[in-house]
Amino acid sequence: MLAFLRRLTLTWWIIIAMVVGVVLGHLDHSVWLESDLAPWLSPLSSIFIRMIKSIVAPLVFTSLVVGIAGHGDDLKRVGRLAFRSLIYFEVVTTIALAVGLMAVNFTRPGVGITLDVHADAAQMAQFTSNKPTLSSVLEHTVPASFFEAAAKNEVLQIVFFSVIFAIGLAQVRSANKTVVLHFLEGVSEVMFKFTGIVMYFAPIGIGAAIAVTIGKNGLGVLGNLAQLVGTLYGALIVFVLVALVPVALLFRIPIRRFWRYTKEPWLIAFSTASSEAALPLALENMEKFGVPKRIVSFVLPTGYSFNLDGSTLYLAVASVFVAQAAGVDMPIGTQILMMLTLMLTSKGVAAVPRASLVILAGTLTQFQLPLEGIAVILGVDALMDMARTSVNLLGNCLASAAMARWEGELHPEGEQPAAA
Repeated sequence: MLAFLRRLTLTWWIIIAMVVGVVLGHLDHSVWLESDLAPWLSPLSSIFIRMIKSIVAPLVFTSLVVGIAGHGDDLKRVGRLAFRSLIYFEVVTTIALAVGLMAVNFTRPGVGITLDVHADAAQMAQFTSNKPTLSSVLEHTVPASFFEAAAKNEVLQIVFFSVIFAIGLAQVRSANKTVVLHFLEGVSEVMFKFTGIVMYFAPIGIGAAIAVTIGKNGLGVLGNLAQLVGTLYGALIVFVLVALVPVALLFRIPIRRFWRYTKEPWLIAFSTASSEAALPLALENMEKFGVPKRIVSFVLPTGYSFNLDGSTLYLAVASVFVAQAAGVDMPIGTQILMMLTLMLTSKGVAAVPRASLVILAGTLTQFQLPLEGIAVILGVDALMDMARTSVNLLGNCLASAAMARWEGELHPEGEQPAAA
C-alpha cells in the first residue's frame, strides 16, 4: 500500500484531497461533527495560498527578464509578440462574451428568481466601492513602485516593470549584462525548485479549502440558483468546444499532450478559485511542454489581466441574469453595449477569488441595474468562481502555446520522449 501511495501523482493526490474535503465539509455542515472545522482548516488553506503568492513576484520578474533580455537582442520580437498576443486576447475574449450572452438569453435563468438572499453590508461595500474605468485601469497598469507592486502581487504592474527592465538590460553592452542575467537565471531556477516544494503542500491546502466551502454552504448550496450555475458551466463547456479546441487545432497544438501538462495547474485553479495559485506550476509546465521561456513568461502573466476568458463570460451571464431577475427588459443593442463595456472594464481584474464581482458591481451601476443582484449571486459565487478561474488558466496556457506556434518556436517534443 505504501508503495502504491508513493506512485500516485500530484494530480491524484489533489483529487483525493478534494473528495476528502467534500466529505468533511458535508459532515461539518450537517452538524454530524461535534466541532466546527472551519477554524482548524481555514489556516491550512490560507497558508497554501500565501506560500504560492510569495512565489509570484520573483518568478514572474526573473522569468520575464531572462526570457526577453537573455534570448537575443532583437527587441522587435518583443513588440511583435505583444501585438500578436493582444490581438489573440481580444478575439478570444470577444467570443467568450458572445457565448455568455447567447447562453443566458437562451436559458433565461433569472426569470422567476426572487431576490431572497441578502449579503452582508461589508461584503456589498467591498464590491460597490470600487468602480473601475478605462482610465483607471490604464493608470493602474504602471507601478509607482516595483516593491509595492510585488508586495501586493499586482501581476500586470510587475509585467510592465519587467518588460521595461528587460528592454533596458538588453541594450546594455558591457559585462554587467551577463552578470545580471546569470543572477536572475539563478533566482528563476531556485524559484522553480521552491514551487516544487510548495506543491507538496497543495493537496492539504486544497482539501482544506474545499471542506471550508462545503461546510459553510452545504452540498445544497445551489438551491434555486442551480439554473444560473448550470448556465455558466454549460456556457464554459461550449466556449471550450467552439473557441479553445478550434484554436488548438488551428495552431496545431497536440491536445492530449497539452492537457497532460495543464491538468495539475487546472485542478489547483479550480479548487482554490485563484489563478495566482496555479501560475508558478503553469509557468513551469508550459515550458516543459515546449513553449520558450521568453514567450510563456510574457503571455501567461499578461493573459491574467487581458485574457480572462472565464471571467468575461461569467460577467456577461451574471449581468443579464440580474436584469432578468429584476424584470428589466434589456434589448439586444443594450446587451451589445454592455459587452463592449465589459471588454474594457474586465482588463486588469486581479487574479484572486471574487475579483470579478467588483467589475460586476460597476457594470450593474452603469446600466442602472439593482445591486441587490450581487446578493443573490454571492450564495453560489464560490462554485461559479471555481469554474471561471479554471477556464481562465486553461485559456492562458493555450494562448502561450498558440503564440509560440505563431512565432515558429513551439517544440512540444523537446522535453519528453515521443512515447511519453
